[in-house]
Amino acid sequence: MKLLLTLAWRNLWRNKRRTLITITAVVFATWFSIAMRGIQLGTYNDNITYSLNLFSGYVQLQQPEYMDNPSLQKSFRFTDDIRGILDRDPRVRGYAPRVYADGLISFGDNSQGAAIFGISPDVERRVTHLGQKIREGRMVASDTAMEIVLGQTMLENLRAEIGDEIVVLSQGFDGALGNMKYRIVGTIRTGMQDFDRSGVFMGIDALQDLVSMQGKVNVVAVALNELRDVDDFVDDMDAVLDTSKVRALGWEEVLPDLKQGIELDNYSGMLFLGILLVVVAFGILNTVLMSVTERFKEFGILLSVGMPQGRLVTLVLFETLFITMLGIIVGNLLGLAVNWYLSVNPIVFSGDYASMMEEYGWLPQMKSIVRASSFLNTSFSVLVISILSSLYPLYRVNSLEPLKGIRYT
Repeated sequence: MKLLLTLAWRNLWRNKRRTLITITAVVFATWFSIAMRGIQLGTYNDNITYSLNLFSGYVQLQQPEYMDNPSLQKSFRFTDDIRGILDRDPRVRGYAPRVYADGLISFGDNSQGAAIFGISPDVERRVTHLGQKIREGRMVASDTAMEIVLGQTMLENLRAEIGDEIVVLSQGFDGALGNMKYRIVGTIRTGMQDFDRSGVFMGIDALQDLVSMQGKVNVVAVALNELRDVDDFVDDMDAVLDTSKVRALGWEEVLPDLKQGIELDNYSGMLFLGILLVVVAFGILNTVLMSVTERFKEFGILLSVGMPQGRLVTLVLFETLFITMLGIIVGNLLGLAVNWYLSVNPIVFSGDYASMMEEYGWLPQMKSIVRASSFLNTSFSVLVISILSSLYPLYRVNSLEPLKGIRYT
């Protein structure tokens, strides 16, 4: 075996140019795949965390049927028992009870449909970054204040200004219509068109009074310390909660559009990397096949003097593995350098492209992540595709007859 390894290594450098070109192709494929995968996963993780910290939370507690058909009646009491469960869990960074309602906002002769969110400002600061998205003015002062914050686009459509009083009309928990005057104290711009066009934020107690829903909430948004804890946390919560009254939903269920958008982009990226690996496989096939073909006479002589056919096949396989492993090792090192650098120094976009990304609720930057699975999966894929691409040359060697090999020109 040691002799075969020595021969395989020496054979590589009989044609240095061809060997170096093939190793470079493997290096590029490995490096590019690892770098692109790291950037993809890092950017996904960055944007998911950004979206969850913006308003939705990592996990939401809801009445079981609320997600399918939201309404005020599908609410629950946020009891001390549930609070205690959340307080004792070390994975929880914070939680915020909320009331969601639909209504009509009127100012002067202008009216517009609105999604009304009752929040607790002090609690939200520990759970979300909503307060950081205030464009003008300020957030509502307290849970009971008769104040309101409008989405930037809604304020413009109503032709109102900060300090104006508007009327909010909404159907209550009991079916009766309620209306109340509130003073505009700020505007918010999240980058999400629906929020900015129809979002309205007020104190949770003020909204509960408007819709006659004292003591009940529609949603409790839970922020976790780590994104990877979401699935385990949801399972643990459902195990201790009365799921006939309230259940836990991970962000993938709460924000299905975000999940589907990321999956679509992920599949397209994997398809591109797959095409790249196929191209590299043909390069390896060409190199190994040429190396084998031009040595048929040499192989024929070796077979004629008694060298077993299996050892000759093993020799060619070792040559392929040497080329592949050298490329994988160097590619991994380059990929690690790129991923580490971009994880510390993300690429930040500016100008119109940045504005467009923000308009769709995405962070205008690309950030990488160093994840062992990216290196292992890429290395394994390159190794497998290299071995597969060498099967035909190995078959040619295995089927070679000594006399035909000697006479081959």
